[in-house]
Amino acid sequence: MLTTVALQGGAGAIFGLIGILLLVAHLALIVWTYSDAESNSSHPAFLWAIVVFLAPLLGIVLYLLLGRDRL
Repeated sequence: MLTTVALQGGAGAIFGLIGILLLVAHLALIVWTYSDAESNSSHPAFLWAIVVFLAPLLGIVLYLLLGRDRL
């Protein structure tokens, strides 16, 4: 009798772990932007956090180029 092995089971766990790591990195980026904007920006920190939440890569680039008053 032939037995079959589910080859896709391990890949799902790896992709799930990668997804969790990306989620944690995204949340850390939002928290860092908020805390940095409170001390280094004249714009509202909450709005910069929303921008980074909605568009993570573009938002952090915009914040670093336009949002910070001092380096």
